[in-house]
Amino acid sequence: MSIVQRVLRKAESIKDHYFPIKEFDQATLPWIDKPNADIAGFLKKNPPRYDVPYDMADKLRNWEQNGYVVLEKIIPEAMIDNFWGDFQKLVQNPDKYDLSVRIDLDEFKPNQERNIKEFPKEALLGKYVKINDFHNSSVAGKKLMTHPYIVSFLEAIFNQKIVVMQSLVFMYGSQQPTHQDFPWVTAKIPSHLAAAWIALEDIKIDSGPLYYYIGSHKMPKFNFGSGILFKKDSTKSPLEFAQYLDQTCAEHQYPRETLLIKKGDVLIWHAALAHGGSMITNPEQTRKSFVCHYSTEQALPYHRNFVTQVPVKQDYNGVNIYNNPIFPQSEDVLK
Repeated sequence: MSIVQRVLRKAESIKDHYFPIKEFDQATLPWIDKPNADIAGFLKKNPPRYDVPYDMADKLRNWEQNGYVVLEKIIPEAMIDNFWGDFQKLVQNPDKYDLSVRIDLDEFKPNQERNIKEFPKEALLGKYVKINDFHNSSVAGKKLMTHPYIVSFLEAIFNQKIVVMQSLVFMYGSQQPTHQDFPWVTAKIPSHLAAAWIALEDIKIDSGPLYYYIGSHKMPKFNFGSGILFKKDSTKSPLEFAQYLDQTCAEHQYPRETLLIKKGDVLIWHAALAHGGSMITNPEQTRKSFVCHYSTEQALPYHRNFVTQVPVKQDYNGVNIYNNPIFPQSEDVLK
């Protein structure tokens, strides 16, 4: 990266510190988030690249009104099984791989996020485990997260080239308090963010299923004391954020819905949709899931952790996936 580009990036960082973001920028807001979005007119000019098995206009209306869509039965079982097979190789032989894992248990404090090799093997199969960016190691993961039917919807809401931002693999429910994604998973344009929750098995009510507040993507933004993004100098805590979301959703009477989808279904949700993980009532019940975050090339033209480096890119179905510069030796080791 040139000196000029480095200076510009530094200037952006200084600007964010002294002039924190208080709201999504209207100038760069996705077209469907702007008032009076013309869905029929958009689709007439921009038909999907792929012949999707769902009604795109209907799904876009649901997205605009509710902040999420469920795409039913779009992922072939064989694709999911191939991916889960890769995951099993990983957790059964962690010493052979390099990738970041977080386990939110007190016994691993103060360093709860480490290279997978540094955790006991048995801990990887337990609760409170997040496998980060496994798609970089697994070609099956890359193919799954860029399935044409997922890509088609993402391209429709952003009307731009899509990039993969990050991924998480869960064996059990997260039990995470209510939150929105954009304060934590940040790109140059915070509104250019969407997530997909790919069910790797049928989701049971006692597994700690995902819940969300319908329509909450339109609620007033929370100010962390550093703007709407959580930073090191934020004066408000994640717990205060969760309390604000639950209280405001109740005040606005946004219905709370629990997600019980089937293997091969995909939930896609808005950057600002309030959601969380329910309590696990059956300790033995798994909630196998693959969660993927996406942005646009305009908002994320580089790997999210290496903003001053020119990224190494791979293309899957027209989507850019950035190689992980931390573990280049692990890229595509599972094919």
